[in-house]
Amino acid sequence: MKKLLFTLFLLLGVLTLGAKVKLPALVGDNMLLQQQTDVRLWGWAEPGATVRVTPSWDGQTVSCQADAQGRWLVSVKTPAASYTPYDITIDDGEPLTLKGVLVGEVWLASGQSNMQMPLKGFGGCCVKNGVDEVIRSADYPAIRFFTVSTEQAYEPQEDCKGRWEVPSVHTAAEFSATAWFFATSLEKALRVPVGIIVSAYGGSKVESWLSREILEGYPDVDLSREAIERCDPPYERPLLMYNAMIWPIRNYTFKGIIWYQGESNVGAHQTYARRLATMVDLWRDNFGLGEIPFYFVEIAPYDYDSPVQDGKGAYLREAQFKAQALIPNSAMVSTNDAVETYERHNIHPRNKDVVGHRLSYLALNLTYGMKQINCFGPQYKLWQAKGNEAWVAFDNLQMGICRNYDLRGFEVAGEDRVFYPADKVWLHWQTNEMVISSEKVAHPVAVRYGFGDFLPGTMIGGNELPTIPFRTDDWE
Repeated sequence: MKKLLFTLFLLLGVLTLGAKVKLPALVGDNMLLQQQTDVRLWGWAEPGATVRVTPSWDGQTVSCQADAQGRWLVSVKTPAASYTPYDITIDDGEPLTLKGVLVGEVWLASGQSNMQMPLKGFGGCCVKNGVDEVIRSADYPAIRFFTVSTEQAYEPQEDCKGRWEVPSVHTAAEFSATAWFFATSLEKALRVPVGIIVSAYGGSKVESWLSREILEGYPDVDLSREAIERCDPPYERPLLMYNAMIWPIRNYTFKGIIWYQGESNVGAHQTYARRLATMVDLWRDNFGLGEIPFYFVEIAPYDYDSPVQDGKGAYLREAQFKAQALIPNSAMVSTNDAVETYERHNIHPRNKDVVGHRLSYLALNLTYGMKQINCFGPQYKLWQAKGNEAWVAFDNLQMGICRNYDLRGFEVAGEDRVFYPADKVWLHWQTNEMVISSEKVAHPVAVRYGFGDFLPGTMIGGNELPTIPFRTDDWE
């Protein structure tokens, strides 16, 4: 009899556990929700079960019924951002309470390894001041990170792996460095909690983040399982990161997206801008949040040694710049100056603080209305030849040109289409034009700046923002 009672007790325990609502990894303790909007919370329960969600900030219960597959989703109104931690109780007959929930600003950080690169760095690649940031990370308890586990899947997944982390010396070493510097900058300026969801996969192509339906329309992409598995290196596979790392997070409510990717698409610049724009359209449609901001990073100078990529880095950067015109509510930051001379063969530059901060300037100015924070560097406008000199004019000079000596990165070409480094560059301060010449070019017909695989420049504008690489020609 005792054995029978014990068996029944165990069975009741199993049934009780089975009845408890199940939540996706993103909905958990210490999560951070977007302020002053309708955020979505979701999960699984018994088919037909009524699920009640009660946040502690207002005590108002929102309920829904699980569908035939047990899926449920509710929309909950969030208050203004606050450093006060809240609870959320989710009850389908057996209550489950989430603790330490904050309300503030939530951003998605995605891309390839330069977004994935953690504060502790990679083997052979360090992050400037990364360890110091880890040590003082506990000073930012209102910043929360969720890092989606790097996975691949042939079919769209309903959940991912990961958990919300509070910064500490024990957790922050694994946080994306670029996203960390972005988050800390936002938290300081806005004085609100900031949540970052990192979904990045080293080496991934833009095609890795697109759906099957879209990729089927690309003649250069073979989606058969055999072709995908032959893809070498495997981190460049199409489709699989979208299925495993974007589809599962589609219900979360974001303020915007930051993106750092492109190195793996060098050599395919002809299709990159349009495919990046298509990716943004797809994600925005999946998220159902309208044209949320999309701020992205120009790939850094790097000396490619692949026969497919050698000499093609500048064309990919040009495609990234052009993508801004194809993507509504988007902007790009340049990293042309954010490398060290010894990093010619390091595809993971150390200055992630520069990258993260520049992304935050875009967000603070364009999204949060802090117009006093300059977020654009000088951008090529037009040029004209005057004798043996090329006179180049620029846009985005609200603070003028802030470096008018030791100006490197300019090249000029004559009728032979051979580019030579400029041996004389000076600022005509009355018009803010750069005057460029080379003793080897008698009559300039084209000008380039920073237009090479590894050709950092030194011309900066307001807020120490670099001049965006450009060319005046259309030669290949």
